[in-house]
Amino acid sequence: MSKGKIFVAGIGPGGKEDITPAVLDAIAVSDVIVGYKYYFRFVENIIKPGTPCIDTGMKKERERALQAFEYAEQDKTVCVISSGDAGIYGMAPLVYEMKTERNSDVEVEILPGISAFQKAAALLGCPVGHDFCVISLSDLMTPWNKIEKRIEAAATADFVTAVYNPKSKGRYWQLYRLQEIFLRHCSPETPVGYVRQAGRDEQEIKVTTLEKFDPEEVDMFTVVIIGNSQSYFSADNTFITPRGYYREDIDNGARNIGQDIMIRSFRTIDGELKDRDIALDKKWALLHAIHTTADFDMENILYTDESAVEKLHKQCRNGQIKYIISDITMVVSGIRKGALERLGIEAKCYLYDPHVAALAEEKGVTRTQAGIRLAVAEHPDALFVFGNAPTALIELCELIRKDKAHPAGIIAAPVGFVNVRESKHMTKPFRHIPKLIVEGRKGGSNLAATLVNSILTLDDAAQLKPGKDM
Repeated sequence: MSKGKIFVAGIGPGGKEDITPAVLDAIAVSDVIVGYKYYFRFVENIIKPGTPCIDTGMKKERERALQAFEYAEQDKTVCVISSGDAGIYGMAPLVYEMKTERNSDVEVEILPGISAFQKAAALLGCPVGHDFCVISLSDLMTPWNKIEKRIEAAATADFVTAVYNPKSKGRYWQLYRLQEIFLRHCSPETPVGYVRQAGRDEQEIKVTTLEKFDPEEVDMFTVVIIGNSQSYFSADNTFITPRGYYREDIDNGARNIGQDIMIRSFRTIDGELKDRDIALDKKWALLHAIHTTADFDMENILYTDESAVEKLHKQCRNGQIKYIISDITMVVSGIRKGALERLGIEAKCYLYDPHVAALAEEKGVTRTQAGIRLAVAEHPDALFVFGNAPTALIELCELIRKDKAHPAGIIAAPVGFVNVRESKHMTKPFRHIPKLIVEGRKGGSNLAATLVNSILTLDDAAQLKPGKDM
């Protein structure tokens, strides 16, 4: 049985102060040191005089492991050194694999070290305070399609993500691709920190956001750390990731449990939107629509004229819109009473007006059509909202064409199979009227009401704090 032994030691990111006592002791007692030649500069003052230092070039990891066993099988104590932690993209797996291949009885001991991402994290603050993953962008031993799947998974699962081997002389585009994928799933304001030559004399520390991050400032000696949805920069640019998602409960300013749930729901939806490049006012309406329906198809079918939500909100605030007219009472029921009172607006539905039934019978139209005729006669410049009846929306379109109605805006969300699509097509040509349209067959009173609520509360959009009038 061999009396030799192999230590596989992580020497940390570079500074002597980051080498653990166990690693220092192992290097000091070893008969032979094996490693990549660049690493010896970090331990040369620890190695006992006369100790052979077997160095190999880049990409010679297997040769290093082989040499370690050849010396250990001569009853020598060998220390194989890796930067950072030997078990993280280091020599530990190779040494154990070779031990199995050779059926060797040489004792192997792994000594952990401080990984580069841990050192970088400490220099940045505390960016890995919650669940995290580490991804290498090097495709030398891992196919790129598999790496990209891991990037996608990390971004969608809201992991703090440390990136190793972000670039090299031959690999320049992968980090751009990672940024593109993260921006599809994460806020552009997500904190990003990157440290070059962590723990070494050439050390550089920078912080930015996901959107402003420039991959050209990164090289193979850099570790990049991307935060999660809870990460933030403090006033002195310390990169902080809380230990949990409780910060939402503490800091979101909710007045009650209902609003707290709504705020957290909106943040969840915001994190899962496919389109990150969307105007704030439309995004606010879209978040309301998805929150109400749990249907992310709203990203595809919610049409808004440019700045429509913003324009209608301003009209509500300055008193130009005094009435909101709906085709059915359920829409009125879903509009926030607190918001209406705050803005001095009255929401009305004429469906059960005593004159409606007689007018419908006299003119041979539906009651909703008759209700819209009566509403236009009294409030031709109201905000008109449709959550059920396409016939009512068609009626309004005809009255606009006859110059009898001059709506401040239109929310078109009738639902069903007969004339629903057509009614929405009829609405679009009125380019001078701000419009929100749920295209296709989908719609409904709850959807129409929530779109009204998004208009009434647009001043809460920037802080992503819905529900103040609940």
